[in-house]
Amino acid sequence: MSRIKMTTPIVEMDGDEMTRILWKMIKEELIEPYIELKSDYYDLGLKYRDETDDKVTVDSANATKKYGVAVKCATITPNAARVEEYDLKQMWKSPNGTIRAMLDGTVFRAPILVKGIEPNVKTWDKPITLARHAYGDVYKNVEIAVPGAGKAELVFTGADGKEIRQTIQEFDGPGIIQGIHNKDASIKSFAKACFEYALSTKQDLWFATKDTISKTYDARFREIFDETFESDYKHRFDAAGIEYFYTLIDDAVARVMKSKGGFIWACKNYDGDVMSDMVSSACGSLAMMTSVLVSPDGIY
Repeated sequence: MSRIKMTTPIVEMDGDEMTRILWKMIKEELIEPYIELKSDYYDLGLKYRDETDDKVTVDSANATKKYGVAVKCATITPNAARVEEYDLKQMWKSPNGTIRAMLDGTVFRAPILVKGIEPNVKTWDKPITLARHAYGDVYKNVEIAVPGAGKAELVFTGADGKEIRQTIQEFDGPGIIQGIHNKDASIKSFAKACFEYALSTKQDLWFATKDTISKTYDARFREIFDETFESDYKHRFDAAGIEYFYTLIDDAVARVMKSKGGFIWACKNYDGDVMSDMVSSACGSLAMMTSVLVSPDGIY
């Protein structure tokens, strides 16, 4: 039997530990007998990321931009124990975070439902798709271990030299500080990807933040989603017979547990990370979850 020929390479991002073995088996048994696999290979194993000072991660993301499609295996994001175990130069950031930031993508994850494996949440009749904003927040953070008493400030210096300054905390002893950020352009891309995906799959779209507490950061997400929906998508949603629904993240969790499923749940980066694991586990297994990164430029 002749094998299918590929004209455009696929970017192949190898991973760590068992994923390397599983991916090799998948290629040898399920792909290569039927397809003349043409790939642009990058080793994202932790040791090689360390050897290249994480340049290989950046190179793989740039290759994805070039070819438009990639397959990535699971990788280790090192903690202090991993730094010692692998004798690393430093505690490298998440390769997923780096790639997501470079592609400005949105991650859509949905459980793979298998007959005989019923969701633990008995009301779920259909898969719940998690749309995770794939830029910023804690995944692009800056942290400081405060050594002792002192004043912590949040400072923005504009291109014109003007400063906006706010006091974070007057420390009377040791503590910790974390700085996170996001960009209007990325949030807009996230909103657009979610609305377009909802239309393409004909599913309702939920979006949730905590804007009652985070009156600037989370509120900006809601403002951009609302503005984008009203200006570009409301009439299209009405025509398709689907709904865009905003609520607080804690209310969303309560509603999800009593829902029938069959909708897209859009979350900020960290919320999407946590909730996608909750949904996949409740449907049987963390491994039984699709994960597709979609950029606003159509890069998958």
